[in-house]
Amino acid sequence: MVPEIASQVAFVIFGLAILLVAGDLLVRGAVSLAAALKIPALIVSLTIVAFGTSAPELVVTVQAVMSGNDGIALGNIIGSNIANIFLVLGVPALIYPVATHVQGLRRHAVIMLIATAAFLFAAYGPGEIGFRTGAALFAGIVIYVAYMWIRAATGNAETSILDEVEEYQDAAGINMKTLAFLAGGLVGLPLGAHLLVYNGANLAAYLGVREELIGLTIVAFGTSLPELATVFAAALHKKSDVAIGGVVGSNIFNLLAVGGAAGLAGTAVFDDASRALDLPVMAFAAIVLAAFVLTRRNIGRLTGLLFTAGYIGFILLLAQNAGAF
Repeated sequence: MVPEIASQVAFVIFGLAILLVAGDLLVRGAVSLAAALKIPALIVSLTIVAFGTSAPELVVTVQAVMSGNDGIALGNIIGSNIANIFLVLGVPALIYPVATHVQGLRRHAVIMLIATAAFLFAAYGPGEIGFRTGAALFAGIVIYVAYMWIRAATGNAETSILDEVEEYQDAAGINMKTLAFLAGGLVGLPLGAHLLVYNGANLAAYLGVREELIGLTIVAFGTSLPELATVFAAALHKKSDVAIGGVVGSNIFNLLAVGGAAGLAGTAVFDDASRALDLPVMAFAAIVLAAFVLTRRNIGRLTGLLFTAGYIGFILLLAQNAGAF
């Protein structure tokens, strides 16, 4: 039994690694291609970068739903949002306080709360995300992007979204490097998703735990690593405030775009354990972050410690209750 479990864990980690590398390659290739086609940087940021950076979560969720592994799909969304707030913002805040007075951030925090409420309504209402609910959630992300697009067109764009384009633009032009990046991303994403979902489901079966546990822990933590690395590096340079917008935006995309895609790909059913523990923690995390943003209170070292301890406590609670629901 132990060798089988070790094998499944290795394949899950390998799948995660492929996903993260492929997602980065896809965004870099697409941004460079867009630059070669003279597409404005603002449009690139609001579409290619925004959706591309969420590609790993999106592909994993769609693959999981189509494979009948609802737990991994929903656990990925819920766990990623929890990790983005308590871990991705908590750990860097231990190094340098994260400022919340970023231009336009309060508007996005309100949208994050609305997206969270819509996701919770699906969980505690019909108890699933089907085609209609998925379409409604995905329509929400379209409206959100359109809203940012309109603000940008009227000269009210947040300057931080343009910095994202520069970060990913390695080479502007249609050349072999760009094509190789695109090919690597398009091939790697479904391959990594398949390895992750298939072996994650097997790992849950071997351990005798619900699939959500794999999605909430290994998958969610893995897909949150890029955001953690970005904010951590920003904190070292005392510029962690520029990354908080990325965390809020990532949570919005997870709930609306990834959650919507889950419903459009099939039907994802919430289990009782998620409604009892996981979703309340996700909602609590969103409310706490929104409170800091709306009151413009910095996330200092003490708060960072509490965030980090809260995330560790959540993981320990999941481990303690593994298979108990």
